[in-house]
Formats: sequence, C-alpha cells, structure tokens
Amino acid sequence: MLEQDCVYLDLDGRDLEQTTIQVWAETNQGEIASSVRILNEDALEPGLRSIGRVVTAPQHRGLGIAAAVLNTAIEICEDHPIQIHAQSYLTEWYARFGFRANGEEFLEDGIPHTPMRIG
Repeated sequence: MLEQDCVYLDLDGRDLEQTTIQVWAETNQGEIASSVRILNEDALEPGLRSIGRVVTAPQHRGLGIAAAVLNTAIEICEDHPIQIHAQSYLTEWYARFGFRANGEEFLEDGIPHTPMRIG
C-alpha cells in the first residue's frame, strides 16, 4: 500500500466472507513472499470468480513465486470464468496465464488498471 502511495486501510470486508480463499507462498522462515485473494462473484454473474490483492514482497520478485501463486489460484477456480483488475503495466504478464483485456482502462487510486478475464 505504501509502495503504491495508497496511505489508508484497504479493508473491504470481503476477506471475512465464507467463500473467500487466500493463497500464498511462504519463506522457510514463515514470512509471506507472495499472495492473492479469490472472491466468489456469483452476485455479479453466476459462477464468476475474481482474483485480486496480488502482491509479492520486493525481495521475492522476479523469482517466479507470484506466477506459481497465480497458477494455483487459477487452478482453484477450476473452469469458472475469472476476472481481474490488472495494473495496466502488467497486462502482458497476466496474458501469459490466459487473461485477455475485456474493457477500458480506468484509474484506481491514480494507478491505471485494465479489466481482464479468462472465460
């Protein structure tokens, strides 16, 4: 949050939903290296899932850890359609996993994002 100049609590209450799934990779010392959150979005579209809160600690970037965590999240979603709001500079990275842009770029907290989807 501080790295992206978003100095406020980023709590939306959705972590506490019974259907929310957290996926992460830990170091041998038990520190979280990378994580994502999977939400059930049936209220928006039957069967829809969203993957968000994709984060990797700076010292663990470039090692393939985020890719492994994202692949696991995609597998957990099985054959459900998946949406993400990718930071626009990462759209090519997400495309490697099968995500395709499906809407116009928008600003969130001053950061350009692109809606993307599988399925």
